[in-house]
Parts: sequence; structure tokens; C-alpha cells
Amino acid sequence: MSALTERLDALRALIQSHGFLTGDGLSNEVNIRIFCYAAEDEMPVQHFIRQLITDQSLNCHLIECNLYQIFLSICEEMGIQDEIPVMEDDEGSDFLLEQLQAFATPDAFVDKMQYSPHRQGDVLLLTGVGDVFPFMRVHALLEALQPHFSDMPILVMYPGTFDKSSLRLFDRLTPNGYYRAFTAV
Repeated sequence: MSALTERLDALRALIQSHGFLTGDGLSNEVNIRIFCYAAEDEMPVQHFIRQLITDQSLNCHLIECNLYQIFLSICEEMGIQDEIPVMEDDEGSDFLLEQLQAFATPDAFVDKMQYSPHRQGDVLLLTGVGDVFPFMRVHALLEALQPHFSDMPILVMYPGTFDKSSLRLFDRLTPNGYYRAFTAV
């Protein structure tokens, strides 16, 4: 059995545990866990997520929020999805990034993720983190999510590393400080 498979199996067990679902043992910290993996393991991780989402025997209810799908939804609402490539060709990548960051804000993402009522056993599962780089950074999104999802655990599937004080996407980019999360497995 590969190390990744063992970690994914441990993650499956973790998300169903009473301590994870209730946030026990976190010393009143927010219940955010980050599952780090190598970017080259994206396909097996996506396969695992698809299996989890459809697993009716889980002792929790996963609410998947694919950040890339949310971004596309925001663009579609604004009616600009077809203009993005044209804007990049005409104005350049830096201009496009500035424009995307102006409307695809952490608060806009949070608005798309909101649902109610939150139920006991719900787990907010964030996927697509690497797909929304560089216009959305997960540390900024987690800050925005905390007030709205403080009553449930948040699990981030993160293609990179987290050393308990900073996140490093793809294990190559400049780390972003974030200290309020815990390593999942």
C-alpha cells in the first residue's frame, strides 16, 4: 500500500471521528484541517474525493466546494467568462489578474458557499485550491470563511505543504502565513 493511500485511508477515518466532527481537543481554535499532498498526486486524490462524496456509509456529510467551479460561477453571473481570454490578450496577464482579484474576492467565494441550516455532521470540503491560483489564495479564503462556518469542520485538500505556520502551494511558491489550521493527517 502506498504512503498516499495510507494517508487517504487515515483521512477517511479522521473525518468520521467524533473529535474531528466536534472540534474536541483544539483548545477553542477553529476546526480547520489541511490535507497536504504532492501536486503530482492530484488525480488519485480527486478519485478519492469522488469516492468519499458518494460513500453513503460515512458518518458525516461532506459539502464539497470546488473553488474553481465557484470561480466559474462568479464569472458566469457577471457575464464575463467569454471575455476573460480576450482581456488577457488585449491587456496582458497582470491586468487580468488585477481585474479577477477585484471581483473574485474571498467574500464573493464565501457568498457562493453559504447554505443553511448547517447540520451536525456536516464537513465543508474545499477542493480546487490549485486551480484558482493566483487569483484566490486559500489563506485569505479561510480567514473569510471562519465567521460563517465556525460551527463545522473545514477540510482543505491542498496540493502543497503546510508546516503549521505557513502554506506553500505546489511546494514551490512563496509561503503564505496561516497559523489557525491543523494538519489533517
